[in-house]
Amino acid sequence: MATVELPRVTWGDPQSDRRALLVHGLGSDAATMWEIGEHLARAGWFAVAVDQRGHGTAPRTDSYRIDEYARDLLDVPREGSWDVVVGHSIGGASVVRASAIDPTWTRRLALIDPALATTENDRAEIRARQLRNNHEQTVDEVTRDNPRWNPRTVGAAVNAQRTASEFALVHSCDDNPDWDVLAEAQALSVPTLVFQGDPAVLARYTNAQAERLEAANPLIVRVMLPGAGHNLHRDEPEWFCETLTDWLER
Repeated sequence: MATVELPRVTWGDPQSDRRALLVHGLGSDAATMWEIGEHLARAGWFAVAVDQRGHGTAPRTDSYRIDEYARDLLDVPREGSWDVVVGHSIGGASVVRASAIDPTWTRRLALIDPALATTENDRAEIRARQLRNNHEQTVDEVTRDNPRWNPRTVGAAVNAQRTASEFALVHSCDDNPDWDVLAEAQALSVPTLVFQGDPAVLARYTNAQAERLEAANPLIVRVMLPGAGHNLHRDEPEWFCETLTDWLER
């Protein structure tokens, strides 16, 4: 299985002894993780965000399996283990798979409303939403629908959607009819913090999934902020970043 070299954006001192990898979700790119990257840099971390295959300026490929996303991530250059890997949505599924393949890859995981398992209906909805955004989304629309987002976040999100490969967006759904990493998540051997989207807004990480994993694995804990949905790192970045760094310091 061929991997691709992922373009990277970095924040902070490369000589820092605390190193984080930031992994975006479907239809996003490295630049959309800027709020997390800048916060970690201010806290003394070196943070690296990647464009996943088919996104941003990353190579386009003919397949978009979760396993392929994960193996690309395992090939990102690093010195030893990452201290934390942060993954959003499908990025959450990818980092769980990567951690299952190589349990020494990271010392901690932080998952932002991870899409750990999907149904056929879920994938159809995600596919349609991504295609619509890829073709039609505008800054004015995103600003209206997400009044709490920083203008820089709005611009980065729209640019990422427009520059993502349409083929990648479609095939990330079509190539993964078995999209389910719950068993791998249940067996995680590193402390894992899951940021759940508010189900009243939009949550890919369901209460049923959370209860199953938390009952089986005491290393997995969950936080949720009412009113903050699937993109809670954009909805409430200050709360998100403070919660993340507080947990990392324990």
